[in-house]
Amino acid sequence: MTTIRFLAQELYRLTRQVEELEKGLKDASADDRPRLEAELFQARRDQEHYRSLLAAKKEKPTI
Repeated sequence: MTTIRFLAQELYRLTRQVEELEKGLKDASADDRPRLEAELFQARRDQEHYRSLLAAKKEKPTI
């Protein structure tokens, strides 16, 4: 079972990764651009996945 702490740490790590890839993309050469765009796309997908998992984990169950 995953914990809220683990999900939050992964979300933070992915957020940092997205920021770094966005910075790298600005200064990327034409040869590196497609690879960085693909990495950025995947990182954003993973980030959104963990964000939704964390939100679901934090929701209170209705009784």
